[in-house]
This record gives sequence, C-alpha cells and structure tokens, in this order.
Amino acid sequence: MVERVRIDHVGHRGDGVSLAAGNAVYVPYALGGETVEVDHVAGNHPDRRKLLAVDVASPDRVEPFCPHFGICGGCAIQHWAPAPYHAWKRGIVAETLAQAGIDCDVAPLVDAHGAGRRRVTLHGRFGTHDVLKVGFSAASSHDVIPIHRCPILDPGLEGSLDAAWALAESLTSRMSVTKPLDIQVTATANGLDVDVRGSGPLPTALITALSRVAEQHRLARLTRHGELVLQRLAPTVRMGRAEVTLPPASFLQATIAGEETLASLVAERVGKAKEVLDLFCGVGPFALRLAEKARVTAYDNDAGAVAALVKAARTPGLKPIKAEPRDLFRRPLAPPELRDFDAVVFDPPRQGAQAQALKLAASKVPVVIAVSCNAATFARDARLLIDGGYRIETVVPVDQFRHTPHVELVARFTR
Repeated sequence: MVERVRIDHVGHRGDGVSLAAGNAVYVPYALGGETVEVDHVAGNHPDRRKLLAVDVASPDRVEPFCPHFGICGGCAIQHWAPAPYHAWKRGIVAETLAQAGIDCDVAPLVDAHGAGRRRVTLHGRFGTHDVLKVGFSAASSHDVIPIHRCPILDPGLEGSLDAAWALAESLTSRMSVTKPLDIQVTATANGLDVDVRGSGPLPTALITALSRVAEQHRLARLTRHGELVLQRLAPTVRMGRAEVTLPPASFLQATIAGEETLASLVAERVGKAKEVLDLFCGVGPFALRLAEKARVTAYDNDAGAVAALVKAARTPGLKPIKAEPRDLFRRPLAPPELRDFDAVVFDPPRQGAQAQALKLAASKVPVVIAVSCNAATFARDARLLIDGGYRIETVVPVDQFRHTPHVELVARFTR
C-alpha cells in the first residue's frame, strides 16, 4: 500500500524517521524535512517502508556518487551533504551519552576516511539459474549484489574485486560449494592478503588451481580459514616505526587514516605516562606507537595477533613491550594487577568491556583512555568508570566508516 509521509529526522541507523502517525516509521535513504512516497516492506516489518519517490526534497540532498547505492547494503548514506551528515554523526555519540546520563563535551567529528577502506569482505553466492554472484550483501538481505568496482576502497585494494571473482569461480567450478563463500581481502605493503571462508576442505588439485589464481593476481598470501594455501610475500603493514606481519584474517582498523587518527588521539591523552597498559591490543596499533616513549604491557585474546606484536616489538628504538594472550572477558585484570600503571588504554570489540571496566572502576589507575566503535556499549562502560570515581573529559568522535552509521570515539578518564 503506497503512502505519502513526511520525514522528521534521520535516525541512528541512517534511516529517515517519520513520526506523523504517532509511531515511528523508518524509511531508508530519506532525509529530515522531506515528503516521500513509500510502500510497505514484505515480511514481518510493520515499522519499515520502502522509498518509492521523493516528492519534496531536502535542500541538503546530494547526488550519490556510486551507481550501486541504494541496492548494495555497504553504504547507508551518500545522499546527504557533508555538514549535516557530520552533525548527525556527532549527534549519535552526544545523544547516546546523554541518554546514559553522562554529561560531557563532545568534540566535532574528525574525518578519518582518508584514501578509503583497506580491508573488505566480499561474498560469493549462487543466484537464480545457478549464476555466480560476487559482491556485497544487499541492504537488509542475504542476497548478493555483484560488484566489479567500489569507489570507497583504498587504492591498495586495486584488483581485489577481480581476484575475489577469480577465486570464487575457481572454487565453485571445481567442487560442490553449498555454503556461502566469504572472501576477506586486506591491502598490505606487499600486496593483497586474502582469506577464504566457507569452501570446506580443499583437495590437492584445487589447492593447485587456487595457487595459480593467487600467482596470476599477484596476491601476497592466500589462506583458507586461516590455513596457508600460498604465500608469495609476507603481508606487512607499517605501524609507527614498526613493520607488522599480519596473521591470517587479522583485524585492522578499516582505514589507514582511521588507525593513525585513533593512535594519535590515544598518544595525546596518555601524555607523559611511563608505564602504559594496552588492553585488547590486537597487532599493536597503539602499543607499537606508545612504545616510542613509554614501556608498554599488552593483552589480547587473539594469540596470533599477540605473536605478531611481540615480533614487531623488536624494532630498534622502541621501549620494552611485554605482550601476552589473555581473555579479558573471562579474566579481566584485577585492581592489584593494575596498580603499577600510569595509564590504561582499552579498545574492545563492539560488545564493549563491561567486566574489565568494573575492575578499572575499582582500581587507582590515574588515567584511563577508552577507544570504542560502539557508542552504546561505550556509554555503559563509561558509566561504570564514572560511578567508580573517574571524571570523563571531552569525547572525540572519529569517522573512518564514512557513509555508514558506524562511528569510533576516544575518551580520557581521570581518577
């Protein structure tokens, strides 16, 4: 049933929100102040609508730059002018903190998109008539939109889409692949680092075929579920003075500019601390830079990432870095273990670090720096620190996931 509704504002997920009927109705790709024609969405989605036409457009509406926008689910917002988009994204952080009763300044949004995304996960699926499709998931769907070019990718990912197509075609033509293929590609200094998931065990003939594809597309490394298939060159990235050899399918910040921005904000807030603890350290984007001036102890539950950090920590000119695997969700560091640190940095996954925040709140650590990719779980953990006697300073939102609702942030707490 076609309706005509007026959009009140853009919600935290990037959808236009209409409040005219008393209950919120969500319309993707609509902007505040617009009058739009919409239709109901099939399935159990009574509060969602499909945008059919914009009758009265916002003066802030701009032309999307990607022909796949609105079909591919990768970007939620390309149709909004930069200034209101920046204000909206900063507002996500400010409103989330306010709802948690946290009173603090929120700085202007820092743009950290840089040259674009340096890592991407592509999906391979068979569509109708058993036609292979390789690309990104459609918006709110498991369907795959075939992609041969993506304008938000870092130049270092040049050739990644062609390589993904070639790998998917090789896998599906030589064996019965019933599971969806996920192909994670990371840009490194020595070429593309690719991990394929969903293929099942590979027979020898197929490994040989995949090796030929890897050579043809000059991949630095090809792994399947983290197991090595072929390595031409070690996939490395630069972090401060150090060169890090990446473990297979390892986590990196989405953009180089994003990593550098977050690391710079963390270093500023650590200040002159001599003993620093880096929790959820990963491969060391903070630890390796902080070690230029301070001794660092680091923990993460990913043993491969910790091993990569330990190797990179041998870089000349760095102060000692002690790094060990530890599950900080099940075994957070207790106050006695936190006693000797001048500053603690923690950068957990999206679920936050509630268990560790409780221990920090009970400690006497003078400075805590929190990095987060989820404003809601950050607000929960920040509330624990504040209730434990910490004072929150200005929160800095960072936008490395441009064109999406995702926002990073950095905050400093003092005892």
